[in-house]
Amino acid sequence: MGLRKFKSMTPGTRWKIISDFDEITAAQPEKSLMAPYKSTGGRNNSGKMTMRYLGGGHKRRFRIIDFRRDKFNIPGIVKTVEYDPNRSGRIALVQYPDGEKRYILAPQGIKVGQTVMSGDKAVPENGNALYLKNIPMGTFIYNIELHAGKGGQLVRSGGSMAQIIAREGNYAVIKLPSGETRKVLSTCMATIGLVSNPENNLVRHGKAGRKRWLGIRPRNRGVAMNPVDHPMGGGEGKASGGHPRSRKGFKAIGKKTRSDKKYSNKYILERRTKGYGMKDV
Repeated sequence: MGLRKFKSMTPGTRWKIISDFDEITAAQPEKSLMAPYKSTGGRNNSGKMTMRYLGGGHKRRFRIIDFRRDKFNIPGIVKTVEYDPNRSGRIALVQYPDGEKRYILAPQGIKVGQTVMSGDKAVPENGNALYLKNIPMGTFIYNIELHAGKGGQLVRSGGSMAQIIAREGNYAVIKLPSGETRKVLSTCMATIGLVSNPENNLVRHGKAGRKRWLGIRPRNRGVAMNPVDHPMGGGEGKASGGHPRSRKGFKAIGKKTRSDKKYSNKYILERRTKGYGMKDV
């Protein structure tokens, strides 16, 4: 996996940096694992715009991903590594001895022909899914369950990873990419490794049209609006808009939005801090 830079032959390629897609081994996805994906354009069921700056984009189909990894103790062979337009990481097509095929989140460094397994008999190797109680301390993991059997919910974006740093009774203490440290039940599952496509954060689209292909419309700054349109609007010239706020007036920076009564607060040992993450581990 690497990046591809372009010569400045046109204004669109002057700053363009994209993935080289060298790890992709299949041009067409598995049709049996695809589902319709309807674009909303930011509208709800009554047609009212509830999310701005969305719309258009290339037509997509959803890839059904096996986040649960519940085919226990059965080795599967990686057949392909594929691009998924709905996520920043790559996906891998795994075929099991009974003929069943499933998509999984591809870990960094996975190869076609490699064997992956999940369950209590799996060894802690790249791409295998194990219970947290069976994973050695200090191991990098991703696709972490919060509730046993529900499927992975944490650490699923390209290049992300978490780390097991301690154990407390029936819980494993995990350091998340944001820097947050929390307890997760040891009977939950996680996958060994880190999510593929770690250079995803270095991609530069190069032109506005490529953002439109992704379904992202132009974003208008609040300070460029009139006072009737945004709390940060108005003023003479390029006057500051004051404290950053949302269009409805809620503070956008510095104000904590997590409820003090949320049930899962007791599992969080250390809150995330600005500018601190897994890069400092």
